[in-house]
Amino acid sequence: MARMFRVLGFWTLAIGLMALAGGMKEMALLFFFQTAAFVVLGYMNLSERAYILIFWGYLILSFTGFTYWSFFQMSV
Repeated sequence: MARMFRVLGFWTLAIGLMALAGGMKEMALLFFFQTAAFVVLGYMNLSERAYILIFWGYLILSFTGFTYWSFFQMSV
């Protein structure tokens, strides 16, 4: 399970680099932060239950933030 957080770190790094190349600095910084968090979590050797709870918390937070941003902040 810890290896999957390192895989998530790799993919968020790839997305962050593409965002940086596209001139989207805020998005790139957000994904670089996620990369650092996922890589650190990947090397912490927590229990599988802890990893699953952390991942579900991440999903709830990110989907709530995305829904808020797309509903209240974006212009139509």
